[in-house]
Amino acid sequence: MDKFSVGLPPSSDLKPVSYLQHDFETYRPKYKLSLFLFIITFFSILMVGAQYSISYRGNGPAEIDPEFFSLLKHPSRLAIGFPFTFALLGFFMAHEMGHYLVCRYYGIRATLPYFIPFPNLIGTMGAFIRIKSPFRSRRELFDVGIAGPIAGFFVAVPALIMSLPFSKVAPMKPGFVYFLFGESLFFKFVTKLFGLYFPPGMDINYHPVAMAALVGFFATFLNLLPVGQLDGGHVIYSLFGHRHRLISRIFVFAVVPILMFFWRWWAVWAIIPLALGLNHPPTADDHIPLGSARRALAIFALIIFVLSFSPTPIRIIM
Repeated sequence: MDKFSVGLPPSSDLKPVSYLQHDFETYRPKYKLSLFLFIITFFSILMVGAQYSISYRGNGPAEIDPEFFSLLKHPSRLAIGFPFTFALLGFFMAHEMGHYLVCRYYGIRATLPYFIPFPNLIGTMGAFIRIKSPFRSRRELFDVGIAGPIAGFFVAVPALIMSLPFSKVAPMKPGFVYFLFGESLFFKFVTKLFGLYFPPGMDINYHPVAMAALVGFFATFLNLLPVGQLDGGHVIYSLFGHRHRLISRIFVFAVVPILMFFWRWWAVWAIIPLALGLNHPPTADDHIPLGSARRALAIFALIIFVLSFSPTPIRIIM
């Protein structure tokens, strides 16, 4: 979510409809831009999903063919990418709409989700909304921040449970580059639940929906990092106020270097928060307590954070 500034008088009373409601009602989201980006992202993910589905059906390694644009010559073949596309878009949509709907509940101005098409391993850089008015209290900040990860998690969980049993095990073939997804705690729980075993030296040929779910878990973990103005940063600020800054710095300068022993790309998740800033602006009234129910929900978010974690999210084997 985007940065914001606080310019409203403090409020000691939280109501779903507030003095921000007038601003919300006069604000008109850019529906055309959101729809345009969604359509472009849909097709960029669909082309990647079709490639993964072809690899899955052929029992080969998950890969993106350099000639994958040739799929445009055979539109009917793109249809097999729908399962991956719907699962991945469903995750990102649930996450961002979780934020957006809570903003609407509180009368906070926010854009509709903007999806980002990108030619990478999943066809997108995700999605985001922009918050265009300040939060009145830490309760509002907490509710908006935590809604996205929880909504996305409840989409990724059934997607993984339903699709992982259809994944295949195949020997690794020489001459191929393999991209192996890391095994989160929830992934290990599901494999044990279904009695699945993936021996070393073998490639897990994920069902496309399972691949989308694993991306969802990784994205959930990243969003819940307790730094800056990520979702996890919002939650931490809601819980600990000005101590948020210390917690952010401990994570970036102590935890990330440890994680780099497992996966060097964790360095990126130290650079990005440093570039965006580790501080968090105050709400209009930081003195309204969260209450026991929200603190219990914060513990649930911590459980989601742990279950979604993998020390090595992506491994490349050549």
